[in-house]
Amino acid sequence: MNKDENQYQPISCALYSEYELAIMHRQRIKLVWHEDGQTRLATVTPIDLKTKNHQEFLIAEDHQGQNLRIRLDYIRSQDFID
Repeated sequence: MNKDENQYQPISCALYSEYELAIMHRQRIKLVWHEDGQTRLATVTPIDLKTKNHQEFLIAEDHQGQNLRIRLDYIRSQDFID
């Protein structure tokens, strides 16, 4: 991965707000994201949003109870489940 690919690209404020609402309501999200050269898919329960080194992450739990830390700009699609 070159430096440009690793540089964080901020997401829209509207989408960030949707993640915040999903956390507040414990609303599950079906996510597709690209990480470490692989495309990943999981339905998660969002727990928190964190910022580290000027990068934003979604902290979530998958259906097996595993904690995930997903960089927001790696997420390719999200489907908020009612």
